[in-house]
Amino acid sequence: MLKRTSYIDKIRPFYESDLIKVITGIRRCGKSVVLEQIRDEISSRGEKIISLNFEDRAVSLKIKNDLELIEFVEKEMSAAPEKKWYVFLDEIQSVKNWNLACRSLRLKNLSLFITGSNSKLLSREFTKELSGRYVSFTIRPFVYKEILEYAEELGRSVSINDYLVYGGFPKRFEFSGKEEMLRYLNDLDETIVINDIISRYKIRKDEVFRKLVDYVLVSNARIFSSNSIFNYLKSQKIECSINTVMKYLDHLEEAYAIRKIPQYSTKAKKRLDFYAKLYDEDVAFNSIRQMNNRFDLTHNLENVVYNELVFMGYELSVYNVDGKEIDFLAAKDGKEYLVQVAYSVVEESTYEREFAPLNLLDNSRQKILITNDDNDFSTSTVRHIRLSDFLMMRDLEG
Repeated sequence: MLKRTSYIDKIRPFYESDLIKVITGIRRCGKSVVLEQIRDEISSRGEKIISLNFEDRAVSLKIKNDLELIEFVEKEMSAAPEKKWYVFLDEIQSVKNWNLACRSLRLKNLSLFITGSNSKLLSREFTKELSGRYVSFTIRPFVYKEILEYAEELGRSVSINDYLVYGGFPKRFEFSGKEEMLRYLNDLDETIVINDIISRYKIRKDEVFRKLVDYVLVSNARIFSSNSIFNYLKSQKIECSINTVMKYLDHLEEAYAIRKIPQYSTKAKKRLDFYAKLYDEDVAFNSIRQMNNRFDLTHNLENVVYNELVFMGYELSVYNVDGKEIDFLAAKDGKEYLVQVAYSVVEESTYEREFAPLNLLDNSRQKILITNDDNDFSTSTVRHIRLSDFLMMRDLEG
């Protein structure tokens, strides 16, 4: 399996720290692999290791709550009490009162690493109890650079179009047949929706929830409000309240199925948090809901650019100038970029539409257009980056 150095390099400086290392992310994005690779690095130095995976039925049956977990760790450490231990707890959210166990364990002579598939790992209660004694890292599905590295390991090739359609969940690349890959992606989708949300939150109106999920996940890279989603459901004769819509969207975010970024209005000079742009954690969530191979490459391309920019470390918001939208205001290290994304600007009408909001602004920020076109559409004020080049960049400087 590909060593995900971009993540491990960020975590490595904290190996010896008494801060709890919290590793989160959507199911099957590679958290357990990253945890295993960290464990192997530390184990190769001859250190004392305790490793528990709570998706292993034998482990989850033996250790169900905080007291049993603490007792188990203490018993293991008693074999060499004078040594520092390194404790790895994978998918810890299945342990009752796991947060209390973490609070107690971090006081011992150990370095603690935990993973989970729910953002409640970083809930207000958790952060309050630990008083800032943790550091968090979010793992995400592969970006294209990682896909190419992993494909080389597997002796395969993966095209950009394949990435735009089926995304970057690591396990899917191990299937040689399209049918098997699609079965895996559909099963993963069902697991996240059923196991991680409906079951966890005991949602009774599961058909309403499924309708909302389908609508949101095929409408990625679009501006939404809870009210607009409510109105759509109402138009489909689906009864639910706006509060229910907001709650269901929160559940999707907590399971890392969707991400949202706010709008920034130049007119209001502030963030418009009641309107947000929603992105799928992986474009596969859109594509598996499409019929007859009519894939939504236009919005998937923007979603992919979003994922890549997040991987590069940019803080993102939508930039609204006089009612015209620029897809991303990307900020990092004191620099800001205005980034517009389109599948193609070959057509004159599309060219005018994408350039219009950029032309309304001065040149105090670098203006960038990313498309799948081969031709260079750069102007004196706008830098055009071909998607194939962008996917290989480490940052927007090149």
